[in-house]
Amino acid sequence: MKKTVVTFAQAKKNHEKLTMLTAYDYSTAKLIDSAGIDAILVGDSLGNVMLGYEDTLSVTMEDMIHHGAAVARGAKEALVIVDMPFMSYQTSVYDAVVNAGRLMKEARAQAVKLEGGVEVCPQIKAITDAGIPVMAHIGLTPQSINAFGGFKVQGKSEAAAKKFFTDALAVQEAGAFSVTFECVPEKLATYVTNKLDIPTIGIGAGAGCDGQVLVYADMLGMFSDFTPKFVKRFGETGQVMTDAFKAYIEEVKNGTYPTATHTYAIDDDVIEKLY
Repeated sequence: MKKTVVTFAQAKKNHEKLTMLTAYDYSTAKLIDSAGIDAILVGDSLGNVMLGYEDTLSVTMEDMIHHGAAVARGAKEALVIVDMPFMSYQTSVYDAVVNAGRLMKEARAQAVKLEGGVEVCPQIKAITDAGIPVMAHIGLTPQSINAFGGFKVQGKSEAAAKKFFTDALAVQEAGAFSVTFECVPEKLATYVTNKLDIPTIGIGAGAGCDGQVLVYADMLGMFSDFTPKFVKRFGETGQVMTDAFKAYIEEVKNGTYPTATHTYAIDDDVIEKLY
C-alpha cells in the first residue's frame, strides 16, 4: 500500500520505527522503494551528492523539481518528501506557499520539508492550511551553516537545548506532520521525541527517535568527500562501482569486450554485395 502521512502517525502511535533514505533519480528511487522503505527524501543534499557543491545553498527550485519528479516516477509505495531549497520559503509566507505548491504540482511530491523552528512556523501553518503536508527540520539545519559557523552538534548547552525543545513544540503546533532532528545529543532527542505527538526522524540524533534517515550515497560508500560521524556504511557500492569501471576499461583496451555474445549478426552475402 502507498505510504502516506497517516502511515507516519500510525507508526508513532504503535511504536513502530520509520525508515527514510534520500534519492535523487528514478533508478535509485525504484530500488529503494522496492526494498520497502517508508519514505524517500529528495533532499537538497543533492547539491553535495549530485552537483558537487560544497553546501546546499546553491540548490534551486528548478533543481528540486527536476530531481523530485524523477524520484516520484520511481517510487510507487514510499512517501515522497521534497526539500524546499534555501530562500524558497524564508523570504515570505506567500513565497513559501507558492513554492511548496510548485513542488507538489511539478515535482509530484506528497509532502515538503523545510528547515527552522519558531521562526518558520508561520510558513508551516500557511503551507499546511493550503493542504500540503510539511515535515519540519530542526537542530543542525544545513541551510543555516554560515550562521552556525560550520557543521556542529546543536543543543548541547542549556539554552540551546531549551531552544531545541521550544522549536520542536512550535513546529508541531504549527501543523508539521513530522520533524527531523539533525546532529543533536541522543538524550535530548529522545527526551523531546517522548514529549511530541508527531514522529521524529533522526540523523545523528540517536536511536531514541521514531525513525531514521540517511543520505543513500553515504550509507553505500558512494560519496567520500566527507563522512559524518553518524553514518554507517551498509554496503561498499562505491568500491564495487570503481572495480566494475576498471574491469570495463581493461577489457575494452585489450579487446576482450565486446565478444560475439554482445554483438549482432548479419548474413555474409549482404556484406559481399557491398563490394
